Amino acid sequence: MVTVAMLYPGHSAEDEFSTLQSRIRNAAFPVIHTWEGATEHDVEALLEIGSRQRLVPPARAAAQLHPDAVMWACTSGSFVYGWDGSSDQAHWVEEAAGVSSSSTSLAFVAAAHHLGVQSVAVAATYPHDVTAEFVRYLGDAGLTVAAASAHDVPSGEDAGALGPDWVLNLARTAELGDAKCLLLPDTALHTIEVLPDLEAAIGMPVLTANQVTAWYGLILAGHPATADGLGALFQGR
Repeated sequence: MVTVAMLYPGHSAEDEFSTLQSRIRNAAFPVIHTWEGATEHDVEALLEIGSRQRLVPPARAAAQLHPDAVMWACTSGSFVYGWDGSSDQAHWVEEAAGVSSSSTSLAFVAAAHHLGVQSVAVAATYPHDVTAEFVRYLGDAGLTVAAASAHDVPSGEDAGALGPDWVLNLARTAELGDAKCLLLPDTALHTIEVLPDLEAAIGMPVLTANQVTAWYGLILAGHPATADGLGALFQGR
């Protein structure tokens, strides 16, 4: 059994990791909570959620589980630190946990490279200013953002309450431009159950936050990271 510990702020969509565990052979995704307050989609609040003082203690707690890898499972709480800053975050977690570690934002970039796509589109739950931070982050990572849309969901708690029809509509109405892949970047959003429907709806790979977090954690841990029903990313190609 390969264990990837998830450092997760709040409780909005933590159940996605149980779903992933039921779908992927020989994989476990225990959740360690890093933050118990509201998870607002606000740059200053996100900088606090992703700060070293908030991440190191739960990373040390994760070490007690003897995981094979640890992931900071928060997109906005990592990309607001910028490309270099998100690498620093991963280092803080890795140093505290004692195993290979990364974050959701870094996982999105790794997943796009794995799929061989350069041009991506973003459909974000975030307000425009937070979405712009993610677009900038992807550009600094060397990806081309062909189109981006922001949907002004104020918090992770609000995103977690959105149902599958809303998520499918998010994909169907997304601006795509000449993108070869669509990114849905909120770990508070429930997407795992509808991944095949999302890809079928727009005819291209879709990368979602909890999906890429689990995938990259497994890759860091030496797991093949393949499974049915979890989108093109988990097809092992």
